[in-house]
Amino acid sequence: MSTFGTLFRVTTYGESHCASVGAIVDGVPPGLELSAQDIQVQLSRRRPGQSNLTTPRDEKDLVHIQSGIERGVTLGTPIALLVKNEDQRPKDYSETDLYPRPSHADYTYLLKYGVKASSGGGRSSARETIGRVAAGAIAEKYLKQVHGIEVVAFVSSVGKINLPSYNQRPLGDDDENDDDKSEILSPEFIKLLKTVTREEVDKYTTRCPHSETSDKMTKRIIRAKEAQDSIGGTVTCVIRNVPVGLGEPCFDKFEATLAHAMLSIPATKAFEVGSGFRGTEIPGSRHNDMFISKPDGSLGTATNWSGGIQGGITNGEDIYFRVGFKSPATISQAQATAQYDGSAGSLAAKGRHDPCVVPRAVPIVEAMASIVLMDQLLIQNSRSATASLLPPITTLPPTMILPPKPATLLNGHQ
Repeated sequence: MSTFGTLFRVTTYGESHCASVGAIVDGVPPGLELSAQDIQVQLSRRRPGQSNLTTPRDEKDLVHIQSGIERGVTLGTPIALLVKNEDQRPKDYSETDLYPRPSHADYTYLLKYGVKASSGGGRSSARETIGRVAAGAIAEKYLKQVHGIEVVAFVSSVGKINLPSYNQRPLGDDDENDDDKSEILSPEFIKLLKTVTREEVDKYTTRCPHSETSDKMTKRIIRAKEAQDSIGGTVTCVIRNVPVGLGEPCFDKFEATLAHAMLSIPATKAFEVGSGFRGTEIPGSRHNDMFISKPDGSLGTATNWSGGIQGGITNGEDIYFRVGFKSPATISQAQATAQYDGSAGSLAAKGRHDPCVVPRAVPIVEAMASIVLMDQLLIQNSRSATASLLPPITTLPPTMILPPKPATLLNGHQ
């Protein structure tokens, strides 16, 4: 479907080369100061034509707020957001009337609906993510203002070029305990997760906040572009100052909804949270997050290999995860493939396309993370507010319950 969320609901609309794209956002709390510029910042980070590493399609992606706001304040009613498609070139896609592009959605959309958009992939195009980014910017402003939540994503790999993150060395043939000695994540990478900012990320056209690695990524993307080819990569995201208790076991665990959100982004193929696949190689004695007492008296963890989520519920530590994006399917290099009627042919796609999507995917990942957070926060606040109206529990041991707290209202005040 085109709607995501339970209480904070985002519905996107529009195809790649139609008149406009955008979103309707329902569940925004009333009283939030909001302007078009709050949204435009993220849309401008996502827009095409930012550098020679992206598609040259010239879209300004200016957002127009249609409803839900008066005098710069949200009303609590649905907010409609519209972005015009100004640089349309549907004729660039005439060859897709004959050929389903390899690894693209042309064929599956036609099989599913019995009809497909004539140009640019329609709803499967990354143009659809404009609505997500606009909605995510709204969620992000509330999360930052009320809870101080920070959401920062960055490019962590392009092709086989990886941002240094692991201290790994080959296992010795005669040392079965060698896996006990390697680090799960390098200290440098852990520090990056704790300190990286969007300003640092945006210093680089690759959006990889590591100078040496960024230079290598740039060369790799340009090599793909010059060969009329493409290359994939990964985006890592960290969320800081996350409230505890978010997530709805059993089927809407926080990491489950996060994975749902991320894998709904076009071109995604992989998702991991915390130590991810690396954690499968480490014994539990080293992978477990031991509890410690924090200066404020609350419990925390000495490590955070869980990525801020345990049992599907946020534990207050930083959340970090990684999303894998495949190499873009549409390339100008001639490929031997079949036409819709089954006859053999050769397709060299026209149009303007990204040789690598990960630099522009960074604000999309941030947006979907913010939407998940906002939705789960509203759900948990509704539970807490309802429970706070009941008398204190006296029939259970003290270690099984927390002291009752006043309801946390949607504006963040007690």
